[in-house]
Amino acid sequence: MVEKNILITGAGKGIGKKLLFDCLRDNFFVYAIVRSKKDFENLKKNIDSKSCKIYLGDIKNISLIEKVLSDSIVKKKKINCLVNNAGERQRKDFIKIKKHEIYNIFENNFFSHFFVIQKMINYFKKYKLENISIVNIGSIVGIKGFNQLTGYASTKTALEGLTKSLAIELAKDKIRVNIVNPGFIKTSYFNKFKKNKKLYNWTLQKTPFKKWGESSDVSELVLFLLSDKSKYINGQSINIDGGWTAQ
Repeated sequence: MVEKNILITGAGKGIGKKLLFDCLRDNFFVYAIVRSKKDFENLKKNIDSKSCKIYLGDIKNISLIEKVLSDSIVKKKKINCLVNNAGERQRKDFIKIKKHEIYNIFENNFFSHFFVIQKMINYFKKYKLENISIVNIGSIVGIKGFNQLTGYASTKTALEGLTKSLAIELAKDKIRVNIVNPGFIKTSYFNKFKKNKKLYNWTLQKTPFKKWGESSDVSELVLFLLSDKSKYINGQSINIDGGWTAQ
């Protein structure tokens, strides 16, 4: 069995953090990037450095990615899995979104992933790595329209297009690219959302399962897409939303 070594961006909290711990459970070597110093310190306290290397920084800084790749060569733990999870949410009336705000959310949610993937593909080809799996974390917001989320939705729709095009272009190199679109998942955002009872009840009403999903639901799906069990799955957009988008 091929050793699995993974780079996870946005690993400090929520889905990314759960995935990090699940990967360690499944004997991956993990390279994890977090943006918050608090998250970085918390992870450092709770993780065995023999099986995980954590980096504090922003993936927009491409030299950070170069540092990760350099370390992977030194450690003889070449990366063959990538999960692009980093990103941010923006909720605002469309008419009020300023130019710098839409540029900023695209830089954080799309362009940063674009250039990370570009750097990783050069790395995969340079070292003749095969059976590579890339999983992008999208959102059902990029599939269905949502009020006051035009900026955020646009970045996730762009990520969807990137995923499908890359899947075709990279198939010859034995690189698979898929995207997972979570619906309402119990992350730190859940507690903030629940305070607005009207909005929270609306999400339950709209979800056939009548409940929010868990980070573990998303993590286990991602792990499947990273595994050899999914070796014929490529270019797919998979919604994990309790049936929301089936309606």
